[in-house]
Amino acid sequence: MKKPRNIVYGVDEALPRGVLLLSGVQHAGLVAIFLLLPVIAGRQAGLSAEKIIDVLSLSMLVMAAGPILHVLRCGPVGSGFLCPPIFAASYLPASLLALEAGGLPLMFGMTVFAGAVEIAMSRLLRPLRPFLPPEITGFVVAMIGLTIGLLGFRNVLGIGQTEAPGALSHAVAAATLALMVGLNVWGAGTSKLFCALIGMIAGYLLAIVAGVLPAADLERLNAAPIIHLPNVDHLGWSFDTDLIVPFVVAAVAASLRAIGDLTICQKTNDADWVRPDFASISGGAMANGIGTMLSGLFGSVGLNTSTSNVGLAGATGITSRRVAFVIGGIYLALAFLPKATTVFAIMPAPVVGATLLFVSALVFMNGLIIITARMLDSRRIFVIGLSFMVAMAADVFQPFFSQLPASVRVFTSSSIVLGTLTALLLNLVFRLGVRRTQTLEVDPLAVDAARIEEFMQTHGAAWGARRDVIERARFNLMQSIELLADSGVTQKTMTVAVSFDEFNLDVRVSYDGVPLELPDKRPTNDEIIASYEGQYRLAGYMLRNLADRVQVSNRTGRTTVAFHFVH
Repeated sequence: MKKPRNIVYGVDEALPRGVLLLSGVQHAGLVAIFLLLPVIAGRQAGLSAEKIIDVLSLSMLVMAAGPILHVLRCGPVGSGFLCPPIFAASYLPASLLALEAGGLPLMFGMTVFAGAVEIAMSRLLRPLRPFLPPEITGFVVAMIGLTIGLLGFRNVLGIGQTEAPGALSHAVAAATLALMVGLNVWGAGTSKLFCALIGMIAGYLLAIVAGVLPAADLERLNAAPIIHLPNVDHLGWSFDTDLIVPFVVAAVAASLRAIGDLTICQKTNDADWVRPDFASISGGAMANGIGTMLSGLFGSVGLNTSTSNVGLAGATGITSRRVAFVIGGIYLALAFLPKATTVFAIMPAPVVGATLLFVSALVFMNGLIIITARMLDSRRIFVIGLSFMVAMAADVFQPFFSQLPASVRVFTSSSIVLGTLTALLLNLVFRLGVRRTQTLEVDPLAVDAARIEEFMQTHGAAWGARRDVIERARFNLMQSIELLADSGVTQKTMTVAVSFDEFNLDVRVSYDGVPLELPDKRPTNDEIIASYEGQYRLAGYMLRNLADRVQVSNRTGRTTVAFHFVH
């Protein structure tokens, strides 16, 4: 990997202790926002405030293990990247259904099952790759960015709160967001590295001074014990076949999100990134599944990789995997320190909203970059466009979808789940009729360069091939046809056949005539100057080096030159 210029501390680099600690605190603070989900589940189950503290303590033990599972490459487990997990909103609808049907034991048992589904999917990512193209991964990332942004606005605007926030609350949110963005854009050194943490601390202090932090939250902080060992008498596990589909859907959505987040990690850490490394992604997806299983065993909701934290790492330029151990250590300590935990849990809504808005912009743009890295034809445009519209409908017309039967509502209660399922279904439908090999006849006496370029561009877009690979192949094809035409090797029509799969692009030029010379050694300058033969050999040498692999064959006077490009 080549470290990009905007990354200060790369994935394998050591950090100064102070930078390491503050970076861990910054990430832990962002992760803490999503502790709300196990709290919601506990309240839905009718647990007392004291028992919810137990739920949070056990949840934090899972949060301590999650980041470390990702950075440790132990056989098939781990991505090797800083990609902390959070409690996933995609699991909440299915978890609430389980609570309604069988209480906490059923939710815990089905969460363990969902983790097993994620683990199984992690081993099948490569054969499933044609059905999970990068544009769908990018779509999921972009949808997560939008979801995070909407969640941010809900906190800033007080949507769903019993009391609407006033002007002071909005001012705190605006000041917090402005400070984060300003430090990230114009800051340097420490201020840029810790722009989110500085913004959260400043926003917290502003909220206290402005009286935005509710007095009830301060009372919760005072009432919390300093040290507490979690009680586990509420743990239990059961299984219900009626809930298999909802939890499988949530697991698939979580796996796609993990693919997107880990793709961002790879792209963020490698200036020469061109394609996802599925070995690393598979390891991260398995770590994600193990984390979800642990979450079910320890009595909490399902986990998923945190797009917010991935975006934060890219924004601050600190992507070192060593930060994961600090995050794990912080949550291991917090699991037994309820008073410290409450500091995170009562973070003022305007500060939470501003932080989420800051991160959502980075995540959303990363999703768009992943989508547009591939050539998009009308099929893929409709897959992404229609999926966006359907996903937005789940949020905009929520009252309509909430009236659907419970068996259907689990697919529509989340814009990410509904949009993801729509994209996967449309991708399957639009794959019909896309031929993977295309041919073109070329007259060597009247080469039409525009027709050849249109041929490559049109079919490259239909296949969803990378722009840079198609451009290399197009240039190689034009040069080989011109060389054959100029050298007079053949006077008859040539046949061009282009084949594509998810990993390879092959271009074959067939003609009646003697084999084209493609030397693996450059001719000398004297040979080039002395004759046209030397010039043709130079052109052949350059053609060989434009492709990743070249093969020339001749059967009964018919020659085929095959150029292979790794995709």
